[in-house]
Order: sequence, then C-alpha cells, then structure tokens
Amino acid sequence: MRWIRGFTDEAPLAQVALRHGSGDQPMGYAALLGARIVDEIVPTLNEPAGLAGDIATEDASKFFPTAAGIVPDAVAVDAGRAGEGDGHGR
Repeated sequence: MRWIRGFTDEAPLAQVALRHGSGDQPMGYAALLGARIVDEIVPTLNEPAGLAGDIATEDASKFFPTAAGIVPDAVAVDAGRAGEGDGHGR
C-alpha cells in the first residue's frame, strides 16, 4: 500500500525533506487540503493509497487508510464491507 505524506506545517515537511531528500536537490511539494488529497488524488493512483499526516511529529501523526468512509468507495480496499461486523479484527 502506498502512503502519501502530508504535513500541516512547513517545519515537519522540512524535517522529512532533510532526512529523506536527495541532498541539496530541490524537493517539490504541493499545498492542498487533506480532504482534497483523499477525495481527488488517491483515486487517480489506481492502487491502494492512504494519507499519512505529520509523520515527523511523534505526537501528532495521523493515518487515513484506504477504508470505506475515509476514501471514495471506488478505491477503498474494504468497499462493500463497510458496516459489516463490529469493526474489530480487521
């Protein structure tokens, strides 16, 4: 599963860029709302993908997986199963 990294501020983005970037090469990024990423970008990837937010911030990291109700049903890995069972063990 692919994870799209998202940041709520430039500081955590800079931390990740310094750790995982390609040295002194510029790193491109786009400023988008999280909802737009999940609703518009994820469906175009044609593979399971979720949004990982603020991964450089230990206490503020959030993960939005490719589950029905989070992403459009067309790209949800559990499409057709939403609401089944009690939600445990999946």
